[in-house]
Amino acid sequence: MKRILLPILALAIVSIAGCQRKKTTMDTSNPFFTEYSTPFKVPPFDKIDTSHYLPAFIEGIKQHDKEIAVITENTSLPDFENTILAFDKSGKLLNRVSYVFYNLNGAHTSDQMQEIARKISPLMSKHQDDISMNPKLFERIKAVYENRLNAGLDEQQIRVVEKYFKDFERDGANLPADKQEELRKINEELAMFQVKFGENQLAEINKNFKLVIDNEGELAGLPESVISAAAEAANTTGDKGKWVFTLAKPSLIPFLQYAQNRELREKLYQGYFMRGNNDNANDNKQIVKDMVRLRAEKASLLGFDNFAAYVIDENMAKTPENVDKFLSELFNSALPVTKSDLAEMQKIADAEGGNFKLQSWDWWFYAEKLRKQKYDLDENELRPYLKLENVRDGMFQVAQKLYGITFEKITNLPVYQKDVETFEVKEADGSHLGILYMDYFPRSEKSGGAWCTGFESAGWENGKKVDPIVSIVCNFTPPSGNTPALLSWDETTTLFHEFGHALHGLFVEGKYTRTAGNVPQDYVELPSQIMENWAGEPRVLRMYAKHYETGEVIPEVLIEKLLNSSHFNQGFTTVEYIAASILDLDYHKLKAPAKLDDLIAFETEAMNKIGLIPEILPRYRTTYFSHIFDGGYAAGYYVYLWAAVLDSDAFDYFKQSGDIFNPLLAASFRKHCLAENGNDEGMVQYKKFRGQDPSLIPLLKKRGLN
Repeated sequence: MKRILLPILALAIVSIAGCQRKKTTMDTSNPFFTEYSTPFKVPPFDKIDTSHYLPAFIEGIKQHDKEIAVITENTSLPDFENTILAFDKSGKLLNRVSYVFYNLNGAHTSDQMQEIARKISPLMSKHQDDISMNPKLFERIKAVYENRLNAGLDEQQIRVVEKYFKDFERDGANLPADKQEELRKINEELAMFQVKFGENQLAEINKNFKLVIDNEGELAGLPESVISAAAEAANTTGDKGKWVFTLAKPSLIPFLQYAQNRELREKLYQGYFMRGNNDNANDNKQIVKDMVRLRAEKASLLGFDNFAAYVIDENMAKTPENVDKFLSELFNSALPVTKSDLAEMQKIADAEGGNFKLQSWDWWFYAEKLRKQKYDLDENELRPYLKLENVRDGMFQVAQKLYGITFEKITNLPVYQKDVETFEVKEADGSHLGILYMDYFPRSEKSGGAWCTGFESAGWENGKKVDPIVSIVCNFTPPSGNTPALLSWDETTTLFHEFGHALHGLFVEGKYTRTAGNVPQDYVELPSQIMENWAGEPRVLRMYAKHYETGEVIPEVLIEKLLNSSHFNQGFTTVEYIAASILDLDYHKLKAPAKLDDLIAFETEAMNKIGLIPEILPRYRTTYFSHIFDGGYAAGYYVYLWAAVLDSDAFDYFKQSGDIFNPLLAASFRKHCLAENGNDEGMVQYKKFRGQDPSLIPLLKKRGLN
């Protein structure tokens, strides 16, 4: 999952009402109030205390207000320099504290951090709207926009002007005062609900459910490494001498894959798919109802039929109808494959005397049996060759072969948590490119999933290049006892995926904050997903897949099994993903007033409508669908699959060239699709690399759906 940090104007702000702005004075002991003196100007995490955030946000807003006032009170005629560029470079302090706070509130939160989020949210929501609906500021931006073609501006300056003008229109600048006031209230309420949804989700994952096993016989089927990890988890939860399994993926998925006790598989999986739907203090149903209603009202205010139309208007897909058609075609290709797999799994269960119809909590268990039967591959055969450090280093080697860059581990940088690693990234000529933070393992104070953000974006300031500081956050299988962190194949490809986002952040070029690296949402996953393709290439596997004890390179027979099974379960993966995408769109295609009585009934009807089989649930059910209710992907969860068409087509281009490390193609991809991708619309930039429109065929072939 990619979480994107945008300029202040476009920040996805979270908000809870009820905090009044307080006067504050500059405190030189507050690290945010001075330039960082750390190496590479990384945040001084060792000096930042929770008490620093609120004063820094308040002062940041104050300074940003002053910068906006300088623009609006300028008596000179509006032009690119005194209006657009001045706005583009404003909000430095606010950006500085936002980068740190919002990243750490996801990766290393606490009760104090969550309380701060509730306090600063109404301030940030109001500040955002004060800018978006500032009539004097919009008047000046509009004047520059209307004269843009006659002002001697270059192509990129014109693009920046046009982007900002459209931003302001989409944020309500053209609305009458009474409608702007409505929009302000909607934005504040939405931000409030977004925070609460995320807090509930975190509590449901890490605090409100655990499966405690005290009978060793109930561990039958589980690999020793999984049992050992569960014993260690029990030590931390106060259940010493027992085994604890949680809803975190490194604990959940192996249990579903291997535990022979069907009742316990059901119990754990129900704990997972009932998150946010337990009628307790963390229930998300009413929050979702309110968010869907408010988003529909917002879209209506801004002149759109529904919220999906509002969001997708900015994307490559352009309309919800185009997305519907795209998803429908793929769903119809994937569903028969899924049903065929299900029939084979049912035969296995019947042959074992199961005497039951497979349910959703059975899928992983019998899929693993089917994989073993069809391909003689047990995923646990791979783990010893997927030591985290080896996978990481192999990933770095791929980037070096493609782009010439190198990664040097450094230990003198402050970090926010002891397990976080830091690397200096250098160009082929040895010059500094950026810094990469890597945070691998689950913690109770960390949100679930994996994502990439940053503590500083690449750009320009006072004529000098600003080097990026990028961060990858994951929830991978941790070390256990004397055994190092051994990744699953899914975790391996996830690391490559997030690394692709990191490369995007490291390579971005552009003088203007609004356009540098700023791409349509359905383009965002291209840089990440294309990297997954290299992970499974035999040539690459031989580079990093080495036995953690012996150093033996992964045997050719195991590589062959992995390749032969590459199509396995792709029907399931595609169907559960599309189901969630359609659920997302169905909520956001509702027109105002969008009143929902029964969310679960709505979800069931949406899935019945497309013919989703009961043995599969959508990848994310409504009440824990963080991507769309607190992760910035509302009406946009489809984008991973849209980008999958692009990444499959792009990697196929490398394969067709006869060299997966083709230096000319790598240089072109870096230039057009990573460094300069904000220079023009997404498809334009892609076609500069590819030379033609992307084809759906490589994706269908890769997933075995053709």
